[in-house]
Amino acid sequence: MNESLAPRSQPPSQGPSHLPSLGALAAFEAAARHLSFTRAAEELALTQGAVSRQVAGLEAQIGVRLFERVRQRVTLTAAGAAYAVEVRGALRSLSAATLNIMAFRGAGGVLNLAILPTFGTRWLIPRLPRFTEAHPGVTINFATRVRPFDFAREGHDAAIHFGEPIWPGAKLHRLMGEEIVPVASTALVSRHRLVEPADVLRVPLLQQATRPRAWEQWLGEAGLDPARATPGPRFEQFAMVAQAAVAGLGLAIVPRFLVEDELRAGVLVIPFDRPSRSQEAYWLVYPEEKAALPAVAAFREWLLAETA
Repeated sequence: MNESLAPRSQPPSQGPSHLPSLGALAAFEAAARHLSFTRAAEELALTQGAVSRQVAGLEAQIGVRLFERVRQRVTLTAAGAAYAVEVRGALRSLSAATLNIMAFRGAGGVLNLAILPTFGTRWLIPRLPRFTEAHPGVTINFATRVRPFDFAREGHDAAIHFGEPIWPGAKLHRLMGEEIVPVASTALVSRHRLVEPADVLRVPLLQQATRPRAWEQWLGEAGLDPARATPGPRFEQFAMVAQAAVAGLGLAIVPRFLVEDELRAGVLVIPFDRPSRSQEAYWLVYPEEKAALPAVAAFREWLLAETA
């Protein structure tokens, strides 16, 4: 059956013509979840007829059939099933936002932050006590992401991004660059007699999945041919790369600030002083429409001060 419906000539006035009322969306979501207008009505404290009218009005407004009605049963169309997933997520976001602003009375709140895993554990989290002391009303929830994503789809308020300052529809603030250094265990340095840059061509070079050209850049700056290098195991995170270097699996190339603890402890050493400056940087990123949220604004000002 064709799921398209002829659009109404004059849709009800509900703000933008493409935006249904919250009541219609709630009625549709409940009916889609229960596959019953009667059970949806009981949940929403409405009559079955009211739910049916809300859903019929929604179908007429968007011009798409959402349910198939056969005798006393209703089933979702393919379009209805897909729409139900999106509507359910939107209603949950609205509910969470409402509870959040009620709980914090418009000040502070929850910040859903996507971070780079090693940057988060090695640099950000150790400094967070200073933020929580200054902003006790803000709670930060963390998720790890190593590549750009869709803010609207994933629901994060902000992210720490490494790379170029490119993220459509978002504001970016530069936090800092980084110095890249080769590191290895003392045992590996001794065993392979690593005393000058050309010696790296004799040992496995540990790879980081999101920085596939890091060694190529360093070798080129050292006047060495990357084609002569011996690729070693590849890892998803810098923390794993550093641990592999500690274990003696090969020579790693990492941002210096991420391995300061290992360098101080002596479990990693820099065999030759040939640092390389990364051509990219760390950025704080957030959707433009979230710039004024109290939690985002508080975190932005604190983080920019920390990295100044």
